[in-house]
Amino acid sequence: MIRNALWGYSLFALVLCCWLLSLVGGWVFNDLLAWLAGLLYVTYDTWLLAFVAWRTRGLRAASPHTNETPIRPTLGVLISARNEELMLPTCLRTLLSQTDVPDEIFIVDDGSTDNTRAVLQREFGLVEQTDADGTLHSRGQRIEVFHRANTGKARALNDGLQRMRADVVVTIDADTWLQPQALGALRQAFAQDPLLVAGCGVLRPRCAPGWQGRVFEWFQTFEYLRAFLSRVAWMQSNALLLVSGAFAGYRRSALLAVGGYHGTSRVEDYELIHRMHRHSHDHALGWRVEVVSGARAETDAPASVPNFLRQRRRWFAGFLETQLANHDMVGNRNYGTVGRLMLPIKTVDTLQPVFGLTAFFFLVYFLVTQQPVFFLVLLVIAIKLGIDVLFHIWSVYLYHRWLGQRVPPATWLLAVAAAFAEPFSFQLLRHLGAVSGWGVFLTKQTDWMPQRPETVALSQAPVKINLQTDHSLKDPR
Repeated sequence: MIRNALWGYSLFALVLCCWLLSLVGGWVFNDLLAWLAGLLYVTYDTWLLAFVAWRTRGLRAASPHTNETPIRPTLGVLISARNEELMLPTCLRTLLSQTDVPDEIFIVDDGSTDNTRAVLQREFGLVEQTDADGTLHSRGQRIEVFHRANTGKARALNDGLQRMRADVVVTIDADTWLQPQALGALRQAFAQDPLLVAGCGVLRPRCAPGWQGRVFEWFQTFEYLRAFLSRVAWMQSNALLLVSGAFAGYRRSALLAVGGYHGTSRVEDYELIHRMHRHSHDHALGWRVEVVSGARAETDAPASVPNFLRQRRRWFAGFLETQLANHDMVGNRNYGTVGRLMLPIKTVDTLQPVFGLTAFFFLVYFLVTQQPVFFLVLLVIAIKLGIDVLFHIWSVYLYHRWLGQRVPPATWLLAVAAAFAEPFSFQLLRHLGAVSGWGVFLTKQTDWMPQRPETVALSQAPVKINLQTDHSLKDPR
């Protein structure tokens, strides 16, 4: 145990030393080594792209299942909501219009101070009643709402989990809208594989109207696309560590076996999967975590710089907390590919944004001071951009082939444009959010509160779920 813990810390120390060396190199060296931070960043990122491209090269749409599964597990939906009066009704309508309707829908109202209760009563006919123990419920057909004081998302989910009885528990965010076949695909996946304990839905980002929303949706659409291909790559080695809390299914017995969600985690979905992998390997259970391609949905995404940075700050701070809590698994062969490869990569990822911002700083410095090395750096960047363009084109083709969709013609152009624009705009914002996450992690700040000012127009729009990316910058909808 001590040796494993030291290995994880040693790897982080090595990466930190590389960054410190790159700082010194920027002032000491006169050749390309002056941009050592950029060289390390580009090399590492290119290796990751090559890994994903290789592991997903044979990815294709799954063949439709014609035989009925022998066992049909019950399926319930669990939503933790706080001040979601604008988005929750639309979310519930997409649930009730599923081709495979859930057996129960359980909402934990985590101390809302808006009109959530009144909206649910008006639009879904819920009736309030107080149980013998003083618990306030709102009940209607298939829907039950448990009202409680605010304690945070993870604890709210745990409360709901204890009250549900379904074999498969699907957690979704109140601002997520499911495609009609989404829950049926999840139910079928769990029915066919008794070792599947967590199934990740395929999400497409949806941003509020306006020019900022169109730009952020453009970048995040391709970010999500690449992220899900990466998840598939790791899924094939049973080393997938992330299923989005915005839309995922879990086998309830497995959730209870690992103790549910961590009550104070900033990223309860990410932290949970680590414990599932740990529990599975410790007890030789052979559990699997997978992406279910037929379970598709749209989810609200930030549409302004402040909200985007706030989201990424929380995500990265939670990532750091989870990485530290599981440092004994880093490099530990007892945990399969998760320990041998995935968690060491995640250790490098803790400082990757720092390398990225450092590389950008020296790029600007070389330009301003007219250093001769600037042109060599531009050559490296040009080669890297060429690789990124090829990967974007390949990932767009592969993603749509995986989902059984035709690639809209406009998507090719948008993908190439994103590949050129991201490194000097969106990617820098991601890195800034991550570095600020380091600040939150080190100072132990806490906050969980949905930000809704951008989504008013979305909540009032008709439901239109379509994961095709055939949209232009003029109309991302």
